[in-house]
Amino acid sequence: MDFGLNGRVAIVAAASRGIGYAAARELAREGARVFLCSRDEARAVEAARKIAEETGTRCVGVAADVTKDEDAERFVETARGGDGSVDICVTNAGGSPATTFATTDLDQYRRAFELNALSAVRLARLVVPRMRERRWGRVINVTSISVKQPIDGLLLSNTVRAGLTGWAKTLSTEVAADGVTVNNVAPGWTLTERQAEVAESRGRAEGKTSEEMIAGWASQVPLGRMARAEEIAAAVAFLASERASYITGVTLQVDGGWVRSIF
Repeated sequence: MDFGLNGRVAIVAAASRGIGYAAARELAREGARVFLCSRDEARAVEAARKIAEETGTRCVGVAADVTKDEDAERFVETARGGDGSVDICVTNAGGSPATTFATTDLDQYRRAFELNALSAVRLARLVVPRMRERRWGRVINVTSISVKQPIDGLLLSNTVRAGLTGWAKTLSTEVAADGVTVNNVAPGWTLTERQAEVAESRGRAEGKTSEEMIAGWASQVPLGRMARAEEIAAAVAFLASERASYITGVTLQVDGGWVRSIF
């Protein structure tokens, strides 16, 4: 299937590893010129090098913290290369820490909002106006299955990512007539490096091995396993494609059937 992305310019945030890296690689495989960022410059450059080597497509790594205005602006300007435009914007960020209402202070709410909501809004503000002028664009937010079914112990993610989903739905309506689509991909349990780290830390707290933690999460999924990052990336690439031109304002869950709701 031709996704029609050859020559398109894509930016992918937080893409030195995990789902972000997989999304950047998948877009590059489809022929897009990819610019990825990470707060760690060495990781960003190395990730881009690996993707370019594997796909034969241009990929550039940029050091940027998308919770900072100046970093986000520099990242986008690098991708534009002067007078160019960004066609595809994949917003992504690390997860907020696990907390409950009783253990969460106001500063943690503020940091979570900056990380998991404003980082996406910031990038969209930089790229959407030109997308509308050119009458083509894709904004894809990598969120979490918690927007469909809140996860116990993840108060901050449940709160902030749900807010981002409402923002994305509103934006999608405002820009639809200009050929710009806005969608969310909501991963379920996904076996990434970060999830392995979470399994290790939570396992210590609960007296379990990381393998036992992962097996417990996988047992909740009807498919009987956790997702691979590449499976989430495939959904991102589809929503970025010409084939998805009539899909906007949706939150696509990629969760192996974990959410029991029919909506």
